[in-house]
Amino acid sequence: MAKKQITRDDVLDMETYRAVRATKRAEMVGIKRDRRVAVGPDATFYFESHDTMWWQIHEMLFIEKGGEEQIPDELAAYNPLIPQGRELIATLMFEIDDPDRRKRVLGGLGGVEEACVLSIGGEEIVGVAEADLDRTTADGKASSVQFVHFNLSDAQAGAFKDATTQVMLGIKHPNYGHMAILSDAVRASLGNDLD
Repeated sequence: MAKKQITRDDVLDMETYRAVRATKRAEMVGIKRDRRVAVGPDATFYFESHDTMWWQIHEMLFIEKGGEEQIPDELAAYNPLIPQGRELIATLMFEIDDPDRRKRVLGGLGGVEEACVLSIGGEEIVGVAEADLDRTTADGKASSVQFVHFNLSDAQAGAFKDATTQVMLGIKHPNYGHMAILSDAVRASLGNDLD
């Protein structure tokens, strides 16, 4: 069963982290490879887990050097992105290098966080945006980073783990309509998040 929370006891002191950082980075590359799904030309879903959030917390502490006072904020920010057994949680990123094109594309993607769908054997689950803050501005511009939860029923979780069931991930926004079939490797990795 996957771990569902990171506690203060899980956080390494920064000297210890510095000593294992390169090894952990190499591990994380392998973990993240099987948790990444490109959807269309600009969007990538990075599915989060206990391991990816442990890494993120440590990287924030390492880079920002906030010490002990920073730890509660990082735990509060990243624990909600760890799947709790009947959900998959993704960071959706619109990765557009050209600044003019990025501004134009994001300017037409307001509400995209409410247009993400996971299809399991043809049954669609609409993603729920992370409730921390509104990531679409009043003028309809979307943030390049979104956090999306896909809440599954017991039957949907079982179907997701069944290799004969087709699973697709998509965005059904009028200005960005794309779908992708999840690979076997991605499904196996994400299946570990489901109890």
